[in-house]
Amino acid sequence: MLALERALLRGFLSAAESLEWKQGEVAAAESGSLLQLMFDGKYEAIFSNSAVQNVFSASSVTEENIDTYLEKQILAYLDCSAEVDNVERQRLMFLLGVGSLQLFVQSNWTGPPVQLKLQDFLPPALLQKFCEPKMLHAAILKMLVLDGESVYSLTSHPILLLIARIILVNSRHKLTSLQTLPWWTLRCVNIHQQLLEERSPELFTLAQACIKQVTEAEALFTGGESWHLAVQFHLESAYTFLFYYEYKKAKHCFNMAKDITKLQINLTGALGKRTRFQEKYVAQLILDVQRTDGFFLPHSELSPAATPLESLTINYDLNDDTLLNEIKLADADQYQVPDLCAEELAVILGICIDFQKNNPIHKLTEEELLAFTSCLLSQPKFWAIQTSALLLRTKLEKGSTRRMERAMKQTQALADQFENTSTSVSERMKIFYCCQVPPHWAIQRQLASLLFELGCTSSALQIFEELEMWEDAVICYERAGQHGKAEEILRRELEKKETPGLYCLLGDVLKDHQYYDKAWELSRHRSARAQRSKGLLHLRNREFRECVQCFERSVQINPMQLGVWFSLGCAYIALEGYEGAAKAFQRCVTLEPDNAEAWNNLSTAYIRLKQKIKAFRTLQEALKCNYEHWQIWENYLLTSTDIGEFSEAIKAYHRLMDLKEKYKDTQVLAILVRAVVNGLADRAGEVSSGLKGKLQELLGRVTSRVTNDGEIWRLYAQLYGNGENDISEDIEKSLQYLTKAHKCEIQSSDWEKDVSSFKEVVKGAIEIAHVAIKCSKNKSNNQEALQILSSARLNLRGLSSKAKQLFIDVTSNEVHSEIADEVTAMDNMIAELQELSNQLRNQC
Repeated sequence: MLALERALLRGFLSAAESLEWKQGEVAAAESGSLLQLMFDGKYEAIFSNSAVQNVFSASSVTEENIDTYLEKQILAYLDCSAEVDNVERQRLMFLLGVGSLQLFVQSNWTGPPVQLKLQDFLPPALLQKFCEPKMLHAAILKMLVLDGESVYSLTSHPILLLIARIILVNSRHKLTSLQTLPWWTLRCVNIHQQLLEERSPELFTLAQACIKQVTEAEALFTGGESWHLAVQFHLESAYTFLFYYEYKKAKHCFNMAKDITKLQINLTGALGKRTRFQEKYVAQLILDVQRTDGFFLPHSELSPAATPLESLTINYDLNDDTLLNEIKLADADQYQVPDLCAEELAVILGICIDFQKNNPIHKLTEEELLAFTSCLLSQPKFWAIQTSALLLRTKLEKGSTRRMERAMKQTQALADQFENTSTSVSERMKIFYCCQVPPHWAIQRQLASLLFELGCTSSALQIFEELEMWEDAVICYERAGQHGKAEEILRRELEKKETPGLYCLLGDVLKDHQYYDKAWELSRHRSARAQRSKGLLHLRNREFRECVQCFERSVQINPMQLGVWFSLGCAYIALEGYEGAAKAFQRCVTLEPDNAEAWNNLSTAYIRLKQKIKAFRTLQEALKCNYEHWQIWENYLLTSTDIGEFSEAIKAYHRLMDLKEKYKDTQVLAILVRAVVNGLADRAGEVSSGLKGKLQELLGRVTSRVTNDGEIWRLYAQLYGNGENDISEDIEKSLQYLTKAHKCEIQSSDWEKDVSSFKEVVKGAIEIAHVAIKCSKNKSNNQEALQILSSARLNLRGLSSKAKQLFIDVTSNEVHSEIADEVTAMDNMIAELQELSNQLRNQC
């Protein structure tokens, strides 16, 4: 049976497997006919099967919900001891669950539309309490709501997902004989999640458990022929992790899949032409895909056969008068992509999506992604891969004037393919779960958004209204300035049926809390969206206390709302509730480890809580996510200095100067100089004197850009000993930097009028004189020594004269007493310098 379960995961039987199966016992059983229908892609026919109809039919139906009834019938069938073959019953229910899921995917993702009717397999007594189909549809959708997140209202045939969920999730403990059950449960979870407005913690927990179970199921991946399934499983796991912000785990899974296929996938440059009139070949960005040492994957018969080209979505040519449809390479043979199988193409698509998620929105990123899509579209073989690659390309091309027309036509073709009945479902289902193809309404939404961007507002609105995407319709009206129309359309829909979502949208339009309260009551206090929207309105009005209460209620219902956690943290900081802020931002970075702003804000909360070591570590994480954000670097500089990570502080200061040319922070420099000069211990207990060379390099860089700050020049001199050590080179540098500091001080305005400022300048000049004397003694050339002394003497003489002019008592004709000591000190120093100069002249 395991071989058949593997084939079911792949979606087809190989010739050898088909022969073996027909001779086996399963083919003759009731489950065998269901299995054959599955392989043929005739999922609707499963519900016409007599065994399946017997499961759902009951002699009497008590007043109960549809989900309760279905679960009761399925469990009763599995528990029935009338027949010996319990394994056969498990198989039958398992195939019903898988078939329901596949039919649901056909109905909402791949097309063509499904014609199944509930009365064909459910007893009339169960359906009679619903007056009209819309009520029944709404009731089933309500059963699929998880963590307070609503399901898309126009989901087609939700009963199919409900059946799949009851069997593959709720009853999985009864299906012990099926080894691939956790994998199908994972697929069911991923499909269910795509219907919900926000990420569901309940589904993520279940998905993680399923991934763990499949990973531990060794029998599933043993043997050389199992590599196809191993690649598919790693890709499906990667997309699951990627959706729930687990970027590292996702990357690991994508790399595992790539390693199995032994593909080398690299972005590289190659000479080529991009325009029709280009004469010379220039470097072009392309994706180079090669197999390691010509390695060929075994058991190619277990990989899906390529779909005929006419059954795939048409890939429109560019038809531009300047741009070529694709890059014309000078040496096309050198970069020839090998003939790739389904799994290999899916790996390239996965690496592309991972690359997109982990890189910023930037022109260069777009070019790199276009290189991936060009490679994928060069081998049109599978519907799911073709659709995913074309969708990505249209998103990238819609901003280019020369490519916009193709983007429009291509999106229209992608939206229309759902109704096309010429391609069989089994062809479209090939490799489907490895590609994350969006549901058909998401493609139509992309079409409407593109129309709106092109100015076709009425066409866009028509699509949004047909899809009942009222939020997008409201945004359209709001941007078009038709605020009254937005309100009108929402009130019209509310008259038909009151829903929490519509009341939330009305609250967004009118900015009125009463509508969010109405949505909250209508949802019986289960709408995370109502509290989220109400909290955002409070935040906008700077009503932080009320805002915090709403956000707390929202994340209690659904803890996977990244944006809400971030806004909650900001509100707590505004209220100075730093413990709450730390908790909120901690949840942010848990959900999205690459969120630099959340890491930075988390460090701010830790700083205010006096937890500076934690702040330092969180800032390190923030910088890993965003190396260009100068505010994060500034926080890192201050925190590093504060906790004694002096080496990191120097590194941070250098980076800040890279980002802001004339950046300066004199206080930080003073602390660093004091630490190095006094030999203070850093956080690790090491003496900081060892950083002297690095700090000298930093101050050299700072003073080359900030030349007019006397305090920085003094710190530079201090680093060289202020002339107090015996190294002649250091004394000379100290003199040079002290002189520059003095010049900066006397260039500032009003220093002469203020006595205390004047005294500081005099003190600096006397210090220069002392260092000048020491420096002159180290000079072998008397002429140079004389020059140094003369410069110091002239400086002091000028200051002394200025003091006697500005601070003279008119009555006594003497210098003011408050500055008399400084004038006397200057006169004595002038005399000493004169005496030394005379001695040097006599020696000449």
